[in-house]
Amino acid sequence: MPGPLRLMAVHAHPDDESSKGAASAARYVREGISVLVVTCTGGERGDVLNPGLDLTHTPDGLAVLRRLEMARAAEILAVDHTWLGFEDSGYPEGDPKPPLPQGCFAQLPLAVATAPLTALIRSYRPHVVTTYDEHGGYPHPDHIRTHEVTIAAIEDAARPASDGVVGWQVSKLYYHMTFHKPKLVALHEAALASGIDSPYEEWLANWEDRPHDADRVTTRVPCAEFFGLRDDALRAHASQIDPAGRWFSLPLDLQAQVWPTEDYQLARAWIPATVPEDDLFSGLRNAESES
Repeated sequence: MPGPLRLMAVHAHPDDESSKGAASAARYVREGISVLVVTCTGGERGDVLNPGLDLTHTPDGLAVLRRLEMARAAEILAVDHTWLGFEDSGYPEGDPKPPLPQGCFAQLPLAVATAPLTALIRSYRPHVVTTYDEHGGYPHPDHIRTHEVTIAAIEDAARPASDGVVGWQVSKLYYHMTFHKPKLVALHEAALASGIDSPYEEWLANWEDRPHDADRVTTRVPCAEFFGLRDDALRAHASQIDPAGRWFSLPLDLQAQVWPTEDYQLARAWIPATVPEDDLFSGLRNAESES
């Protein structure tokens, strides 16, 4: 009999797991697939983005709050969760941009930042890993470092460890393609046709096309029935999410009708794979897998 299938979702900060791939993660858990969310940093340098939240905090206080929010989001999605324990790098702004804080995730040597994830891949033995592309999804230093660390850890984990620990070869690596132009255009036009103020108008007006990104979506996972859980998990990160913001402005039934999938790019495969796909586990469900 095939062993249990496992998905590892590697994210930079608490709340990223709820804004990227949450509905498909919830779907897979309820199919009996094991899902582990890995959060690289504590998010302690994040801004409080909910204008309705009266919160006077120190960095330590925000770190504690974000751990509580993450626990609630994981409970809603029914995923397992672990922290890598690195320090949030913050998002440097200004001209020139200030240096990154000493000892933060993005400043550490790559080998140091990679080692805990390598060990986790060897112990958890995921068949599928999801993370961000080389741009980080957006140019936050922790998102870019998460991409770099995930790539390095997958490669390192496939080799036997010096202490005799058996290596583990991930079968497939995916990048989140959460918001790409065809999706934004479709949702924008549907909002206008329904008489709803589009939350995407300004975003599209300032969109910078990257021609080489046009065909990056290879895999569309149907998961519209879990959009409500996705939004509930996102709201659990109350310090980071404006409940009146654009994330929640379109009715779920409209989203389900217009774009009922979460989308990914199959970045690497170590098994035979054919795209397009509608399942991150295509090619794995009927294959014998080690448990």
